[in-house]
Amino acid sequence: MSAEITDIVKHSPAFRAGVKKGDILISVNGHEISDVLDYMFYSAEDRTELLLKRGEKTLKKVVVKSEYDDLGLEFASFLMDDKRTCCNKCIFCFIDQMPPGMRETLYFKDDDARLSFLHGNYVTLTNLNDKDIQRIIDMRLNINVSVHTTNPELRCRMMNNRFAGEKLKYLKMIADSGLMMNCQIVCCPGINDGAELERTLDDLSELMPNIQSVAVVPVGLTKYREGLFPLTCFDKSGAENVICIIENKQRECLEKYGTRMAFPADEFYLLAERELPPTEFYEDYPQYENGVGLMRSLYDEVVQAMEGCNENISKRKVTVATGKAAEDFHRMLAEMIMDRFPQVEIRVEGIINRFFGETITVAGLVTAGDLIDQLKGTELGDELIIPKVMLKADEPVFLDDLTVSDAEKALDIKISSSANDGFEYLDKILGISY
Repeated sequence: MSAEITDIVKHSPAFRAGVKKGDILISVNGHEISDVLDYMFYSAEDRTELLLKRGEKTLKKVVVKSEYDDLGLEFASFLMDDKRTCCNKCIFCFIDQMPPGMRETLYFKDDDARLSFLHGNYVTLTNLNDKDIQRIIDMRLNINVSVHTTNPELRCRMMNNRFAGEKLKYLKMIADSGLMMNCQIVCCPGINDGAELERTLDDLSELMPNIQSVAVVPVGLTKYREGLFPLTCFDKSGAENVICIIENKQRECLEKYGTRMAFPADEFYLLAERELPPTEFYEDYPQYENGVGLMRSLYDEVVQAMEGCNENISKRKVTVATGKAAEDFHRMLAEMIMDRFPQVEIRVEGIINRFFGETITVAGLVTAGDLIDQLKGTELGDELIIPKVMLKADEPVFLDDLTVSDAEKALDIKISSSANDGFEYLDKILGISY
């Protein structure tokens, strides 16, 4: 595959070597380039030979740079190729439960191993073949895998893919190569919990120490499930059972390998109405992005931030909006902050998710519409603070395409977003800006 160079970073190694916008990249150091992984892998050397096509001419350019430095070439797409879409129809797939009329990108089912290495996405391995796995091994690419179950027949049923079970062999191939994997299990009551969860954790522990971590997260169910596989949400008892299974495995792994390996998502502790585990439970937070340890981390950082806060804090009233699941947790944080800063009044509002359905309780799926409907006419104080996960990663836009500005106008209040960072969270509440 060849790729057109759409731009060149000024004064970059490729720029200095005379590569031009519009050149067609044919090969790097004699290797054909099929995508961004090939490009990054073969251009890592300090002396890189590019074979280019410029108009009707074919020419070579030698780029001299420091090892691993970027050449400075830009292409029409980041991957230099189309994204690989998911070939499964999982019984728990959240995208299949989305309402109509949302922005197109929200309906795209990604299952691309390249994005797993580059951005930490999770892949099911079902659209990979032996050659793909060998390339992952040869390039030493650590990836994240959506396992869900190690029972081959059950995995086929859960993913509605007859090849899903046999692809489990790739877990051992990757582990045997010495590469590390993070794994996740979307746990569904009566499907892959109980004895099946025990089996999955046992099988994954056999691949230690090459399983870096496993996150077990509860299935999320919206109100848009007509015609889909019948699933139920976890109740208190079911959540407690999942935690117990994982904690039993943790004790075994801690003794054998010095790590707990598997971790329940924070949601399980909320559902089970159990106290959050201590900080050391989460080790180095390997599954933070999967919702494991977010609350403990935030709590610890808020405590630390309060201890180091010597600012002269003015009288202030704010509202913190979150999902229903974390409402009590944020109330506890608010009480703690108000005890330390009595001149600050904090109101916490847990937003009911009417957009997706009331079974969805996480903050990241709260829409501006629900925020506005439930807070309009409420005395919100000087500022409304929301979690950043309510917004697009790169834009102040909610899932329903309303903007922060739209919500500010509707509620007649300034809205600030805070990352899951205790220092930033406290600064936003106290009105500290730098």
